[in-house]
Amino acid sequence: MSKFDHTEIDDVIHGRLRLGVMAYLSTVSPAPFVELKGKVNATDGNLSTHLSKLEEAGYVRIEKKFEGKKPLTLVHLTKDGREAWIGYLSRIQALISAAE
Repeated sequence: MSKFDHTEIDDVIHGRLRLGVMAYLSTVSPAPFVELKGKVNATDGNLSTHLSKLEEAGYVRIEKKFEGKKPLTLVHLTKDGREAWIGYLSRIQALISAAE
């Protein structure tokens, strides 16, 4: 990787809300949808849209189940998602280093 190459930044992660999702899931996985929604300050529909994009990339896995009679949606960071997150952070660090 060159010292400065912004083209290597993962566009799937780089969106503000998706960045927040990935950052939170890297510390807490799985996370209940409701908890994640509060942490990234999103609406149900907005978060669902961004989770779909992350799911299509293979970065998250959505699990729907019931706890008793209540539905529960859990969002898991996948192995590929964790690797993409670490790669994203490395690329951002390279950009920071180039600026120093």
